[in-house]
Amino acid sequence: MSEKLVQDKVIIVTGAGGGIGRDFALALAKEGAKVVVNDIGASVTGEGNDAGPAQKVVDEIKAAGGQAVANTDSVADASAAAKIVQSALDTFGRIDGVINNAGILRDRMFHKMSLDEWDAVLKVHLYGSYYMSRAAANHFKEQESGAFVHMTSTSGLIGNNGQANYAAAKLGMMGLSKSIALDMQRYNVRSNCIAPFAWSRMIGSIPTDTPEQQARVAKIQQMTPAKIAPLAVALMSDKAKDTNGQVFVVRNNEIFLMSQPRPVRSVQRSEGWTPETVIEHALPAFKGSYFGLDKSGDVFSWDPV
Repeated sequence: MSEKLVQDKVIIVTGAGGGIGRDFALALAKEGAKVVVNDIGASVTGEGNDAGPAQKVVDEIKAAGGQAVANTDSVADASAAAKIVQSALDTFGRIDGVINNAGILRDRMFHKMSLDEWDAVLKVHLYGSYYMSRAAANHFKEQESGAFVHMTSTSGLIGNNGQANYAAAKLGMMGLSKSIALDMQRYNVRSNCIAPFAWSRMIGSIPTDTPEQQARVAKIQQMTPAKIAPLAVALMSDKAKDTNGQVFVVRNNEIFLMSQPRPVRSVQRSEGWTPETVIEHALPAFKGSYFGLDKSGDVFSWDPV
């Protein structure tokens, strides 16, 4: 029998008590990984604390013959994030991978968004991904191996209404991932992003007041979290050693490699620019290449296969 894809690798999955994270943890364990199942057991908006969800996933893994340990520390605090990494070291003696999946939502139209709603989402998604990655980085450097997967979103890569906090955090995570990939490639450490389309409680608040909305939600519900897991497991494997600094989207049975910003057009004037010549020359020259105010649904406008 061939060796499993991530045999004996110790991998932390944050936000793994349910949804996408749970499927990651189960799929990793099935492929031989020892999994730290991290989840504070909070609501979608971040309130509360319940050890039950993480332990339940651990119990599922152990019942299937795998190895796992539960952890309920918060990624939004630097010292707590360090404890999550320490949990892997204390239990399994090493750490080989981190999947930054923990997240909350505080959706609000921008002009109504409160400081708390902004801060809470940035703390969990962007700061949490930094805290977790930083806590693992020196261990990866010393052993000259390791892999990160950060969960981004088309809300950040493309755009969505009412999610300035979430979109800023998720696009920031793309920049964080690329920087980690550049800084740590010499130590054989890889860092990639996945933007998932999947039905979970994180998007369970989508309205279903009209037939059109109900049809949209029905399509999203077909996109189960288990569809995301194969790519995440593959990216944790040594067999993906040539994949670094990339951004992927998974939508049901489709996997997309996303573009990264590059120059589209340029204009120049030998004498330099004034505000007037920018108005008269530069902006009209660029206008034909402007990007529309697209939302994620405008770009991914066809039904998933």
